[in-house]
Amino acid sequence: MAETAKANGLKPYEYFHYLLEKLLKHGNLDELPYVEGLLPWSETLPKCRY
Repeated sequence: MAETAKANGLKPYEYFHYLLEKLLKHGNLDELPYVEGLLPWSETLPKCRY
């Protein structure tokens, strides 16, 4: 997962931190569009690209 994050221009530590914060706040992973928006290649990630 770290290599996929790097391949998509992300810094793994910052991306994982962001990812865990979002997952903890949301709680329900049954909503596929929400989870897809958190993947390393998602265009909906914040512009800073972690």
